[in-house]
Amino acid sequence: MDKLYDSPTGCCPPFDPAPWDEKEHTWRDKLFLKDHVRSFLHIPLNFGKVMVRNMEKIVQAQALTPEPLLLSDEKSLWGADVYIAVTKDIPNSEMARISGRFLTKVFEGPYKNIRTWMGQMDTFVKSRGKATKHLYFFYTTCPKCAKAYGKNYVVLVAKID
Repeated sequence: MDKLYDSPTGCCPPFDPAPWDEKEHTWRDKLFLKDHVRSFLHIPLNFGKVMVRNMEKIVQAQALTPEPLLLSDEKSLWGADVYIAVTKDIPNSEMARISGRFLTKVFEGPYKNIRTWMGQMDTFVKSRGKATKHLYFFYTTCPKCAKAYGKNYVVLVAKID
């Protein structure tokens, strides 16, 4: 698994915020490989290991999406469920399908700003006359690629229906 995407880093492709910033998306049974990351006070402890393991499975199954999409569902202080978009079922993996209407907004900066971003996202969702039923975090690049590109984009994905 030397190179996942045709990108300058060979890992995460550069992220284009335009299709995600203040947009609405509708998903019908969007397919994801689901896994769990252990955390301490929302700080992931085994994220890299979980991602490597799952990306190897996805590449082996030839189920890599043209554009990466990784959602994190911060379920508690001690762990998060991660959802990696795929093109087909992956053997020996937990699969999930996500449906609904979602509002998305792009943020850029260090992860320590997440609380501020959540407040801004809430304001954005309310400005559209909607309420957030569930909130996911789309981490657009790994830390190494974010450093290489000079931008750390995070998309907040609010389920509204």
